[in-house]
Amino acid sequence: MSGLLLALAIMAALAVLLGAVLGFASVKFKVEADPLVDKIDAVLPQTQCGQCSYPGCRPYATAIAAGEADINRCPPGGEDGIHKLAELLGVDYKPFDEGAAQPKPKSVALINEELCIGCTLCIQACPVDAILGSAKQMHTIIASECTGCELCIAPCPVDCIRMVPVGTTLKNWKWDYPVIPIASIPTKAA
Repeated sequence: MSGLLLALAIMAALAVLLGAVLGFASVKFKVEADPLVDKIDAVLPQTQCGQCSYPGCRPYATAIAAGEADINRCPPGGEDGIHKLAELLGVDYKPFDEGAAQPKPKSVALINEELCIGCTLCIQACPVDAILGSAKQMHTIIASECTGCELCIAPCPVDCIRMVPVGTTLKNWKWDYPVIPIASIPTKAA
C-alpha cells in the first residue's frame, strides 16, 4: 500500500513540475498577434465564403496586412468594405478587381422545402451554421444567420436552394457614399 502512495506522490509532483514548466514556457515564448490583422479582420464581413481566393476572412486579412493582397477582392464586403479598409490602412480607394468575383446585392439562401431530401450536404458546407435540419428530414435556413456566401448551393444534389435578395428595411438601410461629379473647368490661355 505504501508503494502505491509513493507512486501517486511521485506522479503528482511530476505533474506539478511539468505544469510549472509549461506555464513558464507559455509566458516566455508567447507569440504576439498582429493588431493590424485583427483590425482588418473586424472590417471584413466574416462570411468565410472564399470568393476573395483565400479560404476565409482571417487569411485574407493576414494577406492584406502583409501586402500580399489588395483591399478590393471581397464581394460580400462590397464598396462599403473597400472604403472602410482604405480608411483603416490609409490608402486610396480602389474599385473592385476585375479578375475577382463582383459584388452582388445582399442575399440569403432559401430552401424549397418540398424538394429537400435531407441529405445534409448543405449543412456540412455552411460556414456559419445557418441551416437547420437533420438527416432524411427537411432543412431550413435561419435567415438572420445566413451571410449569403452561396457555399450551400453547389453541394445540393436536387437544386432546392436559391439565393433571395434581402429587401431594404429600416434595420438594414444605410446611406450610400456620396458621389459628387467633378467637372473640368476650362482655363483661359494667357
